[in-house]
Amino acid sequence: MIDVTMENFETEVIAASMNTPVLVDFWADWCGPCKSLGPLLEKLESAYDGRFKLVKINADSEQQLAGAFGIKSLPTCILLMGGRPVDGFMGALPEGKVREFLDKHLPTDAEVAAQADAQAAENLLDAGDTDAALAKLREALSLNPQDDETRYHFTKLLISVGDLEEAQAALAPKLTEIPLQLRFDALHHWLQTLQFVSTDERGGWDLAQFDARISENKRDFDTRFAKARVLIAAGMMEGAMDELLEIVMRDKTWNDQAARKTYVALLELMTPPPVKADPATHGKTAGGIELTSNSTVQADPQAELVSRYRRKLSMALN
Repeated sequence: MIDVTMENFETEVIAASMNTPVLVDFWADWCGPCKSLGPLLEKLESAYDGRFKLVKINADSEQQLAGAFGIKSLPTCILLMGGRPVDGFMGALPEGKVREFLDKHLPTDAEVAAQADAQAAENLLDAGDTDAALAKLREALSLNPQDDETRYHFTKLLISVGDLEEAQAALAPKLTEIPLQLRFDALHHWLQTLQFVSTDERGGWDLAQFDARISENKRDFDTRFAKARVLIAAGMMEGAMDELLEIVMRDKTWNDQAARKTYVALLELMTPPPVKADPATHGKTAGGIELTSNSTVQADPQAELVSRYRRKLSMALN
């Protein structure tokens, strides 16, 4: 349990909730029910063994924080996850009701362990240990098979290292879902591309062979598509999208819109991941509290590239 003031609110509540759910207990010295709820919450924080973090805010001495959260009666508890309030309750609830409230939102022990493995995998990948990262992601997915984020990163990493068979198995459960998530569809197109390059004789062609064939017939879409796939396998995404765009501009519906679908998949794969919110760089927190820093986010060249190619596709389709 931590006592929070305006000075440490951003660190102990907003930033902390990015990784662990934070339960904020608003209380006051004169509040009788607060005196019974407080010890119960401390007991549950210990019993839940790190699944949530408890902080206490004195509503009398920290009126700005109480006002920002719209506190009208005490005690009031607010649960924050990912920097934002997700739920809350008022009054000194009995232990069973508080547990019911927490269990509705908090990750299970298996999910916590899976999250730890996923974080460890990210650290290992940053350190260049791909094999160990894959092992951690594999373990995380076994603990929590419903974690789409882990499944996506695991499959993407498998494809990137060329383990196409395991990638196919990891991806298979998501391909049967309706609607199909765009990011998993993108992985499917990438996987199909690499499978084509590894099994089709044209996977071994150099670009001059493709260009010679295309120069004889500009509408040889099958050859253009094969060339695009070879370029994708070589990591030459801009060249691949230019080739796919040629097909789209000449025949939007060719081969069940294979060129457009692959182009869209590449845009999805190339889109940079969202920057994790840093509460210190935004004008207001989720609770509406003003912050002092207004740091400017630098333009991302990769994001600009994706935006440019999105516009190209839009113009070709219109």
